[in-house]
Amino acid sequence: MALLVLAILMLAMTGRASCTWCVCKEMSDSVLQQTLDYACGAGADCGPVHQNGPCFQPNTVRAHCNYAVNSYFQRKGQAQGTCDFKGTATVSASDPSKPFSKSLTY
Repeated sequence: MALLVLAILMLAMTGRASCTWCVCKEMSDSVLQQTLDYACGAGADCGPVHQNGPCFQPNTVRAHCNYAVNSYFQRKGQAQGTCDFKGTATVSASDPSKPFSKSLTY
């Protein structure tokens, strides 16, 4: 039993240590909209950022772009190169959905 608890604890700690997100860089809304559109068309799950979706707020191009590129990045298994989007996105260790994230401001 103790071995099972230890294994679960190790898995939980390992998952937290390797968390990475894909986030959009500071760019114009028009550039971010193009990135958002591409990510949504290329396999990101963008349903949650549609109006009345659970991730619609904040209703900004940047927030929706962050959601879309991260969805794409996660669906691709965080593979190298899947968070570039022609230089409009980057990998981050800070969760952009947290209101006190140091890397992003909304």
